[in-house]
Amino acid sequence: MSPVDEILAQVPLGDLAARLGVDEATAEHAARQALPALLGGIQANAEDPARAASFAQAVQQHDSGLIDGGVDLGQVDTTDGDRIVGHVFGEQRPLVVNQLGGIGPLGAGPGGPGPGGAGPGGAAPDAPAAQGALGGQDGSGLIAKLLPLLAPIVMSYLAKKLAGGSANTGGLPGAGAGSGGGLGDLLGGILGGGAGGQSGQGGILGGGLGDLLGGLLGGGRK
Repeated sequence: MSPVDEILAQVPLGDLAARLGVDEATAEHAARQALPALLGGIQANAEDPARAASFAQAVQQHDSGLIDGGVDLGQVDTTDGDRIVGHVFGEQRPLVVNQLGGIGPLGAGPGGPGPGGAGPGGAAPDAPAAQGALGGQDGSGLIAKLLPLLAPIVMSYLAKKLAGGSANTGGLPGAGAGSGGGLGDLLGGILGGGAGGQSGQGGILGGGLGDLLGGLLGGGRK
């Protein structure tokens, strides 16, 4: 199961759709756009030496219990989520929102496999209808509302993964000053490439969004 599917399996799509004011197919499709972008943006920051330690610490400060046993969207702090999105994307936030709001399934044409594939829980059968709902201004507005909802959930997911990875190391990866440590490694694995490489961006993102976040990664390494 992909990380996007793992996260979505804990999110009540009916509740999410109600919060967004759309149908469940559109809510799921939009989430499948936003989740890889959040993961990729966090990876970009984890690989920036100037920001790595602070992002690793921020992940560790989030309660991994938020995602355990299913997310209660009423418990999601969207104010915190808005801050997370701002920190992740910085001044490129409007560009990311517009890119996400104007594209179809990542890495696929209508009806093709998206980032989660076309297996159980995949959005491929509903992709054409959802794609239309995400086009243009309406799509950007939907993504802008969705990102602060998903950001704390992503941080909780990463906190859980990091805590699980610490069992054999005696401490949370990435806790050392000046290094993203295990956070960068974890995200590199999640996105399909090693930490520090851009190949993983193409694996889960692809297209214009992959190029945009690849620019963030490149800037961080200079």
